[in-house]
Amino acid sequence: MSKLTNLKGRISYISSKARQENLYAVYETTDRKFWMELAKCNQEEFKKSGTDGKCIEARELIIALPESFVDYEPDKLLKLFTEHFKQNYGVECIAALHHNKRKTNYHIHLIFSERKLLDEPVEKIATRNMFYDENGKHVRTKKEILDESGQLRSGCKIIPKGEVYERNIFTIKDSRFKSDSFLDEVKRSYTDLINIYVKNDKQKLKVFDRNGVYLPTKKVGKNNPKAEQIRTDNQYRTMWNQTVDRALISGVPEEQIMEVKQSEIGQNAKASIKQSGRNPALFKRIIITAIYALELLINRIMKNAKAEVDKVADTVTEAKPERKDYREVFKVKGSEEPTKVAVPEMPVKSVLASKFHRLTDIYHKLEKQNEAIYEREQQLDSLEKELANAKGIFKGKQRKELQEQIEQLQTQIENMKRYLPSIVQGYGYKNVKEFLTEYKASKAEYNDYKSAVAKWEQQTGNKVDDSFRAKLQQMQKRAKEEEQHRSNSHQKKSDRGAR
Repeated sequence: MSKLTNLKGRISYISSKARQENLYAVYETTDRKFWMELAKCNQEEFKKSGTDGKCIEARELIIALPESFVDYEPDKLLKLFTEHFKQNYGVECIAALHHNKRKTNYHIHLIFSERKLLDEPVEKIATRNMFYDENGKHVRTKKEILDESGQLRSGCKIIPKGEVYERNIFTIKDSRFKSDSFLDEVKRSYTDLINIYVKNDKQKLKVFDRNGVYLPTKKVGKNNPKAEQIRTDNQYRTMWNQTVDRALISGVPEEQIMEVKQSEIGQNAKASIKQSGRNPALFKRIIITAIYALELLINRIMKNAKAEVDKVADTVTEAKPERKDYREVFKVKGSEEPTKVAVPEMPVKSVLASKFHRLTDIYHKLEKQNEAIYEREQQLDSLEKELANAKGIFKGKQRKELQEQIEQLQTQIENMKRYLPSIVQGYGYKNVKEFLTEYKASKAEYNDYKSAVAKWEQQTGNKVDDSFRAKLQQMQKRAKEEEQHRSNSHQKKSDRGAR
């Protein structure tokens, strides 16, 4: 969200075909006179406040759209998004629909007012002569605006008694537009709106959860003077997010990850800003310390899991239940072909439960990658200890070789950590947490289904498989048809008896 200090110029820039190579539509909820009056009002109020800096005349949102939205009519699309904002917040807007030069970024510029028009202007009448200096500031006496010769100084003015000295047509600024919560709210609102019109589910958007386990990365804008600082900051935020992925896969509870994030990053960052201001070097150290704390939990769980695997051998065997012919399940008196179902209804697998085996394959890939990273980390730890012990004048060659191995291993580990989230992203998931949420839900539903199947098999003595399911469904369909036929025959007899 941008603060606009030159409202007239910005409106001209986003809505001019001469200045925009790919301008598709412009939509306004009110006339241009409104924006001129708004800018004038804001400038007057800013002068009266005596505040330093620049006057904020309006605010602007840039809404990124999926490229598939080019298939919608530009005028109607822009009207929908602009009226959506006005309906939610009750303020006037002007918007323009653009493409960048390479036509890779389809987006809307939406300018909105922080003030509303009053139903009736509020006018203040002077009860005595009012005196104003060159800066428009009200002064008590006429002497304060006169020069040495007793003449009215240039820029000063007098408003006679009985005339209007102040006229307001706008409300005060709505303070909610300054808050972070507003920005989060409007992001979610537009994300939901976009997702309604997205044709492909894989293109659906999600808003970053600031209260979740991950840290947000910042966008590096064009010609940003702090671009290098933002890139470095993003690098360490990404390192934290990669460590979070590993922690989730390893089985560290999400609540525990949040505790580390809040105590090691949230609280320490606040204390650091309060004491030293915003210092990128200090923030970097805070992130690294938090990563160490999280890695300690990961290593403990991985170490315990490895010890458990080494101790316990997998000797689980499943006893195959005795299978009866499906025909024994159905009996109809006087008929060789079974038609009537005499068993409980067969369990039906839900859509989420049906995904379980596919999701399990993805989960195993994550586990395998995580275990490989852990093994490399153990090798690295061993080499670093060996390097620390390689002391003395005659061990220079050994130290050099060890240092080269350590650097190669560190690069390998970094690449493996970077690859970890791409495993789930390749299947359409935003991050590991989103995948694990669906995987756990699918696993729970699949286990419920398996329990229901086991119960059904115990009651019927039959084994559920695809061929048996098809035969059972055929029998159930035939039974229903015969039941309906008997019901219709009985009804016809009843009708004849009544006549």
